[in-house]
Amino acid sequence: MALYEHVVLTRPDISSTQVEEFMQTLASKIENLGATVEGAEYWGLRNLAYRMNKNRKAHYSLLKVNSEPGLLHEIERQHRINEDVLRYMTIAVEEFNEEPSAILKKREERKRRDRN
Repeated sequence: MALYEHVVLTRPDISSTQVEEFMQTLASKIENLGATVEGAEYWGLRNLAYRMNKNRKAHYSLLKVNSEPGLLHEIERQHRINEDVLRYMTIAVEEFNEEPSAILKKREERKRRDRN
């Protein structure tokens, strides 16, 4: 089995709880297809570098998946059908980093600075 990081950008007009529910259903679909989800992160509502489908912001989410290569093609096909998904990207990695992602680290540093 191979290791993948799967990033999904969803529409900004849905709530963060809806995004979390979407990611939970996505994780359950992946597990039903025979893979395992090693971790998930919600990065929040962030600005886009350029407009996508008339949107300037999107909800960013990350899934760390351990699966067979062909399985993620089915998940990506379902993303193309879903109108809540703006973009997605799947990247093969050698190993998962146990630390939080760079985006979450930056958020924590910003919170710490604001408190001081």
